[in-house]
Amino acid sequence: MANITNFHFKDKKALIRVDFNVPLDDKFHITDDTRIKAALPTIQKVISEGGSVILMSHLGRPKGSASEKYSLKHLIAHLSTLLNGVAVKFSAACIGQAATQASQDLKAGEVLLLENLRFHQEEEKGDEAFAKSLASLGDVYINDAFGTAHRAHASTAIIAKFFDANSRMFGYLMEAEVNNAEKVMHNSEYPFTAIIGGAKVSDKILIIEMLLNKASNIIIGGGMAYTFLKSQGFNVGSSLCENDKLDLANELLNKAKLKGVNFYLPLDSIMADQFSPEAQSKEVENADMSDGWMGLDIGSKTIGLYQNVVLNSKTILWNGPMGVFEFEKFQNGTKEIALAIAEATRQGAFSLIGGGDSVAAINKFHLANDVSYVSTGGGALLEYFEGKELPGITAMKA
Repeated sequence: MANITNFHFKDKKALIRVDFNVPLDDKFHITDDTRIKAALPTIQKVISEGGSVILMSHLGRPKGSASEKYSLKHLIAHLSTLLNGVAVKFSAACIGQAATQASQDLKAGEVLLLENLRFHQEEEKGDEAFAKSLASLGDVYINDAFGTAHRAHASTAIIAKFFDANSRMFGYLMEAEVNNAEKVMHNSEYPFTAIIGGAKVSDKILIIEMLLNKASNIIIGGGMAYTFLKSQGFNVGSSLCENDKLDLANELLNKAKLKGVNFYLPLDSIMADQFSPEAQSKEVENADMSDGWMGLDIGSKTIGLYQNVVLNSKTILWNGPMGVFEFEKFQNGTKEIALAIAEATRQGAFSLIGGGDSVAAINKFHLANDVSYVSTGGGALLEYFEGKELPGITAMKA
């Protein structure tokens, strides 16, 4: 595999797999362009050296058929603005004669965006012929889409075989994602604290199991906390709880004890009488949770405990919010933990934020520049930390 920093792109057509799966409103305006901005350094490297760029991506889940809703043409104007006015050409097909002609007509310094890869079922099926058609458009292949690295799709894994080792490489974003994930998993400074939130224990079993072998401290928040608390005999009222996972929760707590890992659960909660931004709320300790009320955030004692652990950490991984931070009334726990992570980072800790909701939270509170790294990965990062092989990475190194 080549190295993008050392590669010179003059007169080369670079086929770049990006992750432009961005949210659009009902008028097709981009509401969060984080993923597009993350790909800019790779695109700019190619065009600044006299190469041309062919971008391919998916958007949404069109399930193998074309639709206006998921067309990448809606991204053209904004992408051009982000590229300081470079005109972005568009091909209404990603394979076939039109795409081939558009690619052949590209001149040095120009950018071509292909239509949504997932308008073809062959993309998600990892079809080899489809991958070969895509590969024919470029001289070199750059994978800069960490968010799809856990999928064995045509454009992320299969395509790599059609480029020799010296003509395929990671983009700057992919390099950064892999390097930062490796730093946390294999080169952590201790104490290493993992903050795991979200709705369900079942979604996070594998990452917790893996962290029991790596972390000094595991902090639990979000809806999943109530499964752990109920397993300890507390009445969690109407809180989100997986009753079929109580034994598993106990098992994880016992494993932590055996391995000497500090496993922190909430001491108190902000309870609500309904799941609503206007709900009545009250702060109660675990022993005082009652029927008809649900936990939607961690309480003040828990915040103090968690902040203290975070501020005494050298490596921090955050995956999942502490509560329903989308509702202003129940955002305080998530916000205070985010602020503590930022403060620990200022004091020299390395902090990695990964997983859609954690990233949304760190952006909501304007703290993205105050932590060490914010991953674009989501599911890919989670699977990496679970110890799974990511096809989009393995294929490049083959």
